[in-house]
Amino acid sequence: MKAVQTSGNRKRAIARATLKPGKGIVMINNLLLDHLQPRLARMKIMEPLLIGEKFASKVNISVKIHGGGQISQAEAARLAIAKGLVEFSKSDALRTAFLEYDRHLLIADTRRKEPCKPGDSKARARRQKSYR
Repeated sequence: MKAVQTSGNRKRAIARATLKPGKGIVMINNLLLDHLQPRLARMKIMEPLLIGEKFASKVNISVKIHGGGQISQAEAARLAIAKGLVEFSKSDALRTAFLEYDRHLLIADTRRKEPCKPGDSKARARRQKSYR
């Protein structure tokens, strides 16, 4: 079998995953998944691995992530891993399992931060008026 390359993104974070036949080793930015901090990010990345456990144990996964924050990076990585597992296994059952668990495992979340408006401090906040 050949290697499968997929990508996932969330906000400003971009993850590129490479899946090769192997023993189930998962590396995130050249760091084993077990050593990844914070714990919440590690758990998010493990979701597609636990759902597709039958296929995940047969591939080595290497993910490179850059940009964004910790949780955005984790969500980009889980998207890339899930897409890669579906492409590697060619299984419709795995695809439906991912979609039933969480739609964002296979479909990117396109929401972005709203830009700040001129003369204001935030996107929706308005400058306070003082009548004194």
